[in-house]
Amino acid sequence: MLSRKTKYGLKALTYIAKQPVKETVLIQEIADAENISKKFLESILLSMRKAGFLGSKKGKGGGYYLIKTPKDVKMASVIRVLEGPIALLPCVSLNFYEHCSDCPTEEECAIHKLMIEVRDQTLKVLENKTLADII
Repeated sequence: MLSRKTKYGLKALTYIAKQPVKETVLIQEIADAENISKKFLESILLSMRKAGFLGSKKGKGGGYYLIKTPKDVKMASVIRVLEGPIALLPCVSLNFYEHCSDCPTEEECAIHKLMIEVRDQTLKVLENKTLADII
């Protein structure tokens, strides 16, 4: 299940992407339009700026804007920044692998293969969907 942080991040990103190229959007405008707490949204947008999806300008005419074109923003990348691993278990994660302490070996685990398949199918969708696809 996606966290509220990720859901709100995707909503904010799509709102910004619908604006004319390089046009800045105030946090308050996004918060009002998408019914998101301004304080919570600030931290989300900061994470996306640090990850290279958004740029920001201070002062008059300031706000956030999309750095990349919507077709160059893959959903898998956005979700990894906001949510963390896409895999449901750490033992099947490609980028955040950890051995599960409750399993003697992955080969003996009853759900390991299933979770690899879930990860792969989820990645297949998210790697092939971009911001352009959802706006």
